[in-house]
Amino acid sequence: MKLNNKFSEELFLTNETGSYLYHTYAENMPIIDYHCHLPVKDIVENKQYHDIGELWLSGDHYKWRAMRTFGIEEKYITGDASYYEKFMKYAEISPKLIGNPLYIWNALELKRYFGIDEPLGPDNAEAIYKKTTTMIADEKVTPAWCMEKMNVDTVCTTEDPLDTLEAYKVIAKEKKIKTKVLTAFRPDEAMFCEKPGFAAYIDKLSEATKANITTFDDVIDSLEERLKAFKAIGTTVSDDGIPDFTWCDYTKEELNQIVEKARAKESLTKEEIAKYHSAFMFEMAKAYNRNGFVMQLHIGTYQDTNTSKVEVIGHSTGFDCVDDSTAIKSVGKLLDKLTTINELPKTLLYPLNAAQIESFVILAAAFCDSDVKGKVQMGAPWWFNDQAYGLDRQFKAASNLYPVSLSVGMLTDSRSFLSYPRHEVYRRVFCNYLGELIEKGEYFSKEQYLKEIIEDVCYNNVKEYFKF
Repeated sequence: MKLNNKFSEELFLTNETGSYLYHTYAENMPIIDYHCHLPVKDIVENKQYHDIGELWLSGDHYKWRAMRTFGIEEKYITGDASYYEKFMKYAEISPKLIGNPLYIWNALELKRYFGIDEPLGPDNAEAIYKKTTTMIADEKVTPAWCMEKMNVDTVCTTEDPLDTLEAYKVIAKEKKIKTKVLTAFRPDEAMFCEKPGFAAYIDKLSEATKANITTFDDVIDSLEERLKAFKAIGTTVSDDGIPDFTWCDYTKEELNQIVEKARAKESLTKEEIAKYHSAFMFEMAKAYNRNGFVMQLHIGTYQDTNTSKVEVIGHSTGFDCVDDSTAIKSVGKLLDKLTTINELPKTLLYPLNAAQIESFVILAAAFCDSDVKGKVQMGAPWWFNDQAYGLDRQFKAASNLYPVSLSVGMLTDSRSFLSYPRHEVYRRVFCNYLGELIEKGEYFSKEQYLKEIIEDVCYNNVKEYFKF
């Protein structure tokens, strides 16, 4: 048997029809990356990168997790080793990542950005490092270069309500890059009243809005003031994490008491926490609706699981996992109460627990109505689900219960400027899925409809849904 040791342009295209659809309609569509965590500081400064080690390993917790599974010393992961040393250590495990999305992401990034179509390994790591380092210097590889290389139309980062947004104003004013750079409004610090930093955060919010925050309504009013500042720079989307959300009815008096206790750094009961979270999401959703925002609900994270490692290395460094403590009925209660008063904004649901995908799809369809297409829908498979298997699984599960043609497509959810080929993976898997349906005789409408579906899912739907 002779193995093919070169990248194949038929990646994930296992049927002739899917290959035709991808290469004809999806391949060259521009990218709208509506949810990521790219550092805007690097964009506004148009940071010049030095080597592929920095581009790959400075903030990618997917790679960090994989390296730890092979027992690699932490100094080569998040420690003080040079990026060259980190890259060489990562190259040692790369051929052994068979079946893991990192293997494909690595291959696509080497191919699309650097024209390298051989797989990374310890045998060629030095040569690949030298070639990419030379290209990075010669091409002056910066965030703008990366985005323009991949035809990125719009990118939407994520910021805390207290962010001054000056970087976004500068980018829009100077117009030095072709990609439109927006951000999302992420009020987690104001939602998690049970966390130690809540009281200090509310003090900062009070200072930023020049408001005397003493009641729950004061908290929401101040956040809406900041929301309007985000709206003024073109933001149309929120980003809300609800890792452990249980709907609990509440009174205004109870909420004010909870705010008072939390600001005094007193311990809160589980019921008090649930009441505050419920009221917070309900009132913020109303604010999103008033201001024309899409609400993104990221559901089911089990954060900082390995507490001893987090204590040493820090948060968001590869120790988060998946949970099922947020009940579908609790999210449904939130959506129902908003619908009852005609205040439900457009909403994307991102269940991290794959076992809940079909149930959340069904929930989403229950809250759609005539004012907008796909009013409540599933976001792209998120985090641990954003590889070819997870994408295909969601296409097959969701399309049985909700029209896949209404999807707003893929996102990167990434901190890396080299991660845009994840959109390519999505498009390949999507076209292959359509090809399977066609070749099995399950779809036999005109090609024009397929063209419309593919172009909508890849680009048009997201542009319309978010009003970018």
